[in-house]
Amino acid sequence: MKQPHPIRVLVVDDHQAFRLGLVAIVNENKDMQVVAEAGTGSEAIELCRTCRPDVVLMDLSLPGLSGVEATIAIRERFPQCRIIVVTTYDGDEDIYRALRSGVQGYLLKNMSKEEFVEVIRAVHSGEHRVPPNVANRLAARVGRPEITPREIEVLRLVVKGESNKGIAAALAITEDTVKGHLKSIYTKLDVNDRTQAVISALQHGIMHLE
Repeated sequence: MKQPHPIRVLVVDDHQAFRLGLVAIVNENKDMQVVAEAGTGSEAIELCRTCRPDVVLMDLSLPGLSGVEATIAIRERFPQCRIIVVTTYDGDEDIYRALRSGVQGYLLKNMSKEEFVEVIRAVHSGEHRVPPNVANRLAARVGRPEITPREIEVLRLVVKGESNKGIAAALAITEDTVKGHLKSIYTKLDVNDRTQAVISALQHGIMHLE
């Protein structure tokens, strides 16, 4: 009887030590094989073209092109490729963005190697896998109004301690426009001031400290 081909896996993570650990975990199993490694989103897209992996293990936090952006590009160009996010991020916005981009699985980096392997097999066979705690966070995200890209820019400058005047100058908008963005942010996050807005944005994974 002919043996099925091993599951072809691409590992994408900018931290070499963790990437090598994932490679070792995957290659311990006879039914799967790492066919390539990438440290950036752009590399991942190119390797999907040349190596045609069955499953991509994708970090969210990558230099340059983000994991979500790389996932969107891969899903558009190689729809047969299945993607599992492997990340330290567990904020509901991170989960929401990743799943909306087309991933089939979501794993946190502190999960056991048995869980990693089991999810790779499940996703390769066509299942979607999101751990219960991640699913609960996603449920909390549903229904919250979307924070716009411009509002994210305003929040980032607030984190850096910029005044309304400084934000207006940096973004080439008026102070009144800045105030309008802040008011919208407060409403969407259900907070009352700048400090609460930043704390809420970080807790939800809307943005991350650089």
